Amino acid sequence: MSDATPSDLHRILDRQRAAFMHDGPPDLKQRRTDLRRLKAEILKRRSDIVRALKTDFGQRSERESAIVELIPLVQSINYMIAHLGRWMKPERRHVSAYFQCGRAWVVRQPVGVVGIIAPWNYPVSLALVPLATAIAAGNRAMLKPSEFTPATSAAIGEIVQVVFPPEQVSVVTGDGEVGAAFSALPFDHLLFTGSTAVGKKVAEAAARNLTPVTLELGGKSPVVVEPGFSIQRVANRVAFGKLTNAGQTCVAPDYVLVHENDRDAFATAWQEAVQKLHPGSYAGSPDYTAILNQHHYERLSGLIRDAEEHGAQAIRMGSDSAASHVLAPVLILNAKPEMAVMQEEIFGPVLPVLTYQTLDEAIGFINARPRPLALYYFGDSRVECDRLLKRTVSGNVTINGTLMHYVQDDLPFGGVGDSGIGAYHGKEGFMALTHPRGLYRQGRLNAATLLQPPFGKFTDAITNFILR
Repeated sequence: MSDATPSDLHRILDRQRAAFMHDGPPDLKQRRTDLRRLKAEILKRRSDIVRALKTDFGQRSERESAIVELIPLVQSINYMIAHLGRWMKPERRHVSAYFQCGRAWVVRQPVGVVGIIAPWNYPVSLALVPLATAIAAGNRAMLKPSEFTPATSAAIGEIVQVVFPPEQVSVVTGDGEVGAAFSALPFDHLLFTGSTAVGKKVAEAAARNLTPVTLELGGKSPVVVEPGFSIQRVANRVAFGKLTNAGQTCVAPDYVLVHENDRDAFATAWQEAVQKLHPGSYAGSPDYTAILNQHHYERLSGLIRDAEEHGAQAIRMGSDSAASHVLAPVLILNAKPEMAVMQEEIFGPVLPVLTYQTLDEAIGFINARPRPLALYYFGDSRVECDRLLKRTVSGNVTINGTLMHYVQDDLPFGGVGDSGIGAYHGKEGFMALTHPRGLYRQGRLNAATLLQPPFGKFTDAITNFILR
């Protein structure tokens, strides 16, 4: 695929909008057919997709790609196919006693043309789940994959080309300038997944057109561990969440808050858990993913150096490979809030550990920072868990685990504040990309006819009766 120009973008958008206005919204049968065809093409090209991901990352587990990219994607499509009929049904609404001869209801109307900007870390699922959602909602869509994963973008483009005509779905590629032009288009809705910094620019560009946005961003998602809870269980599940895709996950555990008495036990258990997940070397491992590129590898290396220079202890779990951008897991003990590793989203296999004395102290630490996309709590006490949940604000929560809230199709997925605006997945995605159109059919008999000129004493009596 050749990179798009600004004139290309406008031409595609105009063509899709004209087709949407001409054809009207697709019916349930057509939407389900489109979703099934998309799913079939994804499964048909499963090997091509996995190879493309490996090409872009240099080293990426083929099994992990199938597990974290394709399984959530296919499950999401299946869920939409199964529940779409119920979501599309008109919803009866209450009619005031004075208008009982009338009828009120709400229909979910497709908004029109949806723009989708996908990130590089999960370039398949985070492109095609929003696309499938837009199709389920009856919309047309323009999809802009990341320029940092060109092989995967090409594979996505081939899938879309086979399944959809360009006036229904188009994939456009290009660098940051194309992305900026894309976000400035007058879409009917724009869905962006990426960093908070870029998300702010996307929102600013969309605001000029009053385009509604769904922003799925990131942030520093904390893990809070209740004193005395099984440290081995915590370490196993945090290691899984942190090392999936080598930590390049928007809902990855970013740092851990443990009671000061449990810190050393956690450090030991973490090292054991990592060894179980990834025994042996990391470079060349079939089950461990490389950092995407040199820039991010150097950024993560810089975070580790800065932490050490400011007094932290970095426990490295193996040797790195700068040539292939492979960074072995690192545990940062004695982490301090002023360290760079605690100032920005890590997005890599580096895990800072901080300690607390009381749960109130941990809650205060979380609340002093931007609201995270995910929050993880490990503990047996419902009272303490409820207290944490009531006194913090975040995106979704997994209790006694990590990441698993993301793959629950019946839960909305989204952040709050710096971690995002709006939510999608399942029904919430369908709602986000449709307009709730209220309709009222007036009956032959209606109280409104009693409140029309010419006014008189009877009008006053009716008005006073209603306002009693």
